[in-house]
Amino acid sequence: MISRVRRMILGSVSCLLAGLLLSGCQKAAPPPPMGPAEVAFVTVQPEPIVLTTELPGRTAAFLVAEIRPQVNGLILKRPFLEGAFVNAGDLLYQIDPAPYQAAFDQAKAALATTSSASAVARAEAELVVAEANLPALRARAERFQELAAIHAVGQQDSDDANAALRQAEAAIAARKAAVEMSRTAVESARINLSYTPITAPISGRIGKSNVTVGAMVTAYQPIPLAVIQQMDPIYVDVTQATAELQRLRRKLENGTLKLNGRSQSRVRLLLEDGSAYPQAGTLKFRDVTVDPTTGSVTLRMVFPNPEQVLLPGMFVRAVVEEGTNEQALLVPQQGVSRDPKGSPVAWVVNTADKVEQRMLELDRPIGDRWLVTSGLAAGDRLIVEGLQKVRPGDPVRAVPFTKQETGQPAAGGSQPAAGPQK
Repeated sequence: MISRVRRMILGSVSCLLAGLLLSGCQKAAPPPPMGPAEVAFVTVQPEPIVLTTELPGRTAAFLVAEIRPQVNGLILKRPFLEGAFVNAGDLLYQIDPAPYQAAFDQAKAALATTSSASAVARAEAELVVAEANLPALRARAERFQELAAIHAVGQQDSDDANAALRQAEAAIAARKAAVEMSRTAVESARINLSYTPITAPISGRIGKSNVTVGAMVTAYQPIPLAVIQQMDPIYVDVTQATAELQRLRRKLENGTLKLNGRSQSRVRLLLEDGSAYPQAGTLKFRDVTVDPTTGSVTLRMVFPNPEQVLLPGMFVRAVVEEGTNEQALLVPQQGVSRDPKGSPVAWVVNTADKVEQRMLELDRPIGDRWLVTSGLAAGDRLIVEGLQKVRPGDPVRAVPFTKQETGQPAAGGSQPAAGPQK
């Protein structure tokens, strides 16, 4: 019985060993051949786009008036409220007018004395007689001078005639100057009296007052009494590097950028918190002087400010339209990589369905896309998925990328070109 069980076990082991030997003698089947790697591509197509530049700057009042007195005196009244809106011509300060009123009255009285009916008649009669005698005296002096030259009369007679002429001319000038001086004194006193009420030269918001009622002020003092600022509209002054100006000029000269009528002067504004200012502004001018410390120039813009949202001195960012690139090449950022040196490269599928590497030159990011200036051309098939599976020269099976999402224009980057803007 035991021998039978032993024979059965030995038989089973022998069969198992024989099966293992047979399976080891057979060759393993080779894997199926691998086909070309599959990559997804987008076709590069030119499109028009408006390029913009984001520049930092600060707001400044459109008009600023520093209120200073033009005469000395004591402040009697200050009727305005600090921080309120004042109109041009509103009374701001009243200087004590009493001494100036007295000087004006005195000057008028002096003029009235010299200009009384009898005095005026006498002065006018003397002036008429003197002016009537003047031609005769001038002719006599000229004649005596000619006769003295030929020794027909003595030199003394000629000198006496010239002296009489000069005396008559001086008398006429003195009479005219006396009357004019009296009138000038009256006018000067009247002007000084008109300076005692200090009124607003412009309309705007007035700041704090640096003096109170009862303070003594002096004419043209260095410290202003108050400051009025007109804030609607309001200026925005930004700085731009001269290198950026040269880059923009080159693009305009070679035709890469084109100006669309007046649209290049339109400016948008971003506030300190990143929100967009609702009103659009216009670019007025670029300064003609470069700041040597920063290598930049100042650009001045004007924005409407009816709600007084913008206050002088605020930090803002202006988005300035540079122009339109009619043939801009925008590619997804995921289709652009960097080589070990950090240079941008792209992988494209050529006409033979093989991978080809291109060195790129990039202008700027716009949303989730790059603006390419060189390295790609219209119609190129840019690989955006499957880059990790291929090398330059590898054959691939290219399929269109079906999940492409066009990037939205970022502030300071660009926006799609549209029709003429109003």
